[in-house]
Amino acid sequence: MPNCIIAVEMYFLWCYVGCMSKQQIKQLIENKVSEDGMVETGVKGVQLFRVTESLRCAPAVYQPTVVAIVNGSKEAILEGERYVYDSSQYMCCSMSMPVEAGTPTASPDNPLLGVYISLDTRVMTELAIEVESATGAIRKPKSGQLPQGLALAHWDDSFTEALLRLLQLFDSPEDTAILGAGRLREVYYAVLKGEAGDSARRAFGVGNEIARSIEYLSSRLSEAVTIEDMAAQVGMSRAVLHRKFKQATRMTPIQFVKSMRLNNAAMKIAGGMNVNEAAMEVGYVSSSQFSREFKRMYGQSPRHWCQSLQLPAGMERRTAQFFDQLQ
Repeated sequence: MPNCIIAVEMYFLWCYVGCMSKQQIKQLIENKVSEDGMVETGVKGVQLFRVTESLRCAPAVYQPTVVAIVNGSKEAILEGERYVYDSSQYMCCSMSMPVEAGTPTASPDNPLLGVYISLDTRVMTELAIEVESATGAIRKPKSGQLPQGLALAHWDDSFTEALLRLLQLFDSPEDTAILGAGRLREVYYAVLKGEAGDSARRAFGVGNEIARSIEYLSSRLSEAVTIEDMAAQVGMSRAVLHRKFKQATRMTPIQFVKSMRLNNAAMKIAGGMNVNEAAMEVGYVSSSQFSREFKRMYGQSPRHWCQSLQLPAGMERRTAQFFDQLQ
């Protein structure tokens, strides 16, 4: 048989096996999630979700996560660039990022189904350093362009099979308790080796100064953190931090700080928190300054913006969770 025919047959076999594995993943999720919301799996940081309500893009903060969609689609907007991901691509956010995100196509007839996987810093760092050591790529040249903190990656065989193996545990609490952490580690490894690997390795491996500066900021939103503070934490000059920060996030450090604070405040307001209280929790001492900056970014005052969300009945209680986790 000619080699070209064998190659074609192998390709179609590969496609068939990948499709079947993804269908198995979808079936496992459908069996576990019958109503809208997030469902715990027994493995720390891994949740299944279902959304049937259309939610337009709104301020959110992506935490370090992988989101794999098996039905429907989600979208995120980062500094004007739109990212749409569905069952053909998973989303890897390797560092906290202020975005606008939503589920505009979700409906009862076409629910959004997927897996939310929080990226554990300790495990991801260990793996990233091991991968870099094994490949000899400890550090890219200093002049090289930094990968962005938000990346889309096609489902390859390694990721699909690792995710399937993880989800197959969830019918047995005993298997989940004993094998869950190991199977999750396999998923992490598949991400590091996949199309989003450069972004993830930059955030968790050697040379992760920008990710560390963002982590420092994210844990101190209510404090008066300066750019000099962020630069000092990672041993950079202000100028170098500014350049590398913009490469990784599309924003200057000052823009990023403001976006993180306003997006976090918007999520709190959408979840029912008083505007003044939300402003104080993210570091604003003047409610009038907060309202001015909020209106400048979102085009409406905080109260008018919250009213314009027009959430479906019963969604108010769940909004904070969706915005803080799923979105």
